[in-house]
Amino acid sequence: MLAAIIAIFVIAYAAIALEHPIGINKSASALLGAGMLWTVYAVASGDPGLIDKQLNESVSATAQIVFFLIGAMTIVEVIDAHNGFEVITSLIRTRKQVTLMWLIGFVTFFLSAILDNLTTTIVMISLMRKLLDSASDRLFFASVIVIAANAGGAWSAIGDVTTTMLWIGGQITPLSIIEGVFLASLINLVVPLLVVGYLLRGKEIPALREQDRESSATSIFERNMMFYLGLGTLIAVPVFKTATHLPPFMGILFGLGILWMVGELIHRHKEEDEKRHLTLVHALTRIDMSSIVFFVGILLAVAALEHTHVLEMLANWLAAKIGRQDIIVIALGLVSAVVDNVPLVAATMGMYSLTQYPADSFLWEFIAYCAGTGGSILIIGSAAGVAAMGLEKIQFFWYVRRISGLALLGYLAGAAAYIIQYRLLH
Repeated sequence: MLAAIIAIFVIAYAAIALEHPIGINKSASALLGAGMLWTVYAVASGDPGLIDKQLNESVSATAQIVFFLIGAMTIVEVIDAHNGFEVITSLIRTRKQVTLMWLIGFVTFFLSAILDNLTTTIVMISLMRKLLDSASDRLFFASVIVIAANAGGAWSAIGDVTTTMLWIGGQITPLSIIEGVFLASLINLVVPLLVVGYLLRGKEIPALREQDRESSATSIFERNMMFYLGLGTLIAVPVFKTATHLPPFMGILFGLGILWMVGELIHRHKEEDEKRHLTLVHALTRIDMSSIVFFVGILLAVAALEHTHVLEMLANWLAAKIGRQDIIVIALGLVSAVVDNVPLVAATMGMYSLTQYPADSFLWEFIAYCAGTGGSILIIGSAAGVAAMGLEKIQFFWYVRRISGLALLGYLAGAAAYIIQYRLLH
């Protein structure tokens, strides 16, 4: 049975990693893999009661993550529909490319800690298109945005899917992940910024013409209301969990209900055609359901490996062959540059127990950093990178020649900073 389960997972994982070459959506591969794994396990086990209990536990844990993601993605779509992100982008006025690079890097870094790195990347690249005419300049800016978005998501419990998974699973807590990983993530961004900033020294940006600015379909009040209420909802979720001890998905759904009600009230006097694209109902149609289905499939597939003790055996093998925990985690981060970090983190959560490694221990915080930032090393290593690749037509080998080395340098510098910081403070 174990050989069949491992073979099925490896094939499904390969299909996910090779999504574009083989032309099969990774969500289909994840669902097919999960179905086959649980089928083989159920048939080989011969204990329907045990399988039913384990599957219910896995579905419950998966549903919490999925509900949280649906709520967060819908809030972001509502903010975007009201042009809420102009609140941030309208503040950028500099004419120097180096200054703009640092501003964009830090805005992306902190914005990604609140939103998901994919949305942040799309918002910031859209801004770059308004400010920069040169396609070659935009390539550097888009690449820095990818690095900043991934670095920003790594130090926040709501900043990346993987950190959200670790938070909901009990491996990290919001304040501790900020204290532990913020400096490492910042170094991960600053090192590439220093080099790229040096390359762009002396260059200026042509003045932005007033007619280039997009007119907004919403009033300033509506834009600001939905922006601040939406971001406030996302930021308040960790506070809600701490105060009520309810799971995070309840906080995000509660906040979504408030945002929905406020949206209905401020648009109640508008014509149906005028307000349709501003409603929560419309936002729900715009969220990426394919990604949601992928998370369901891959988390259930990894759960099958956990219940069959495959992940436990893998953890023991890594400990015997490599030994050093920090080297193992750094290697996992490098692997995330090639394959999706969601199944990597899900597998790690199954490999190591909270009994052996309590919440906020070295292992979990370092995994949050390495899995979150390792995807920047290759343009295909993260959702942010794939989005930037499509928006700005970034060539894979251009990124490898110009950016991958810088991203790797930042990744290793941040990893070293985290290890040193942990040893000094513990």
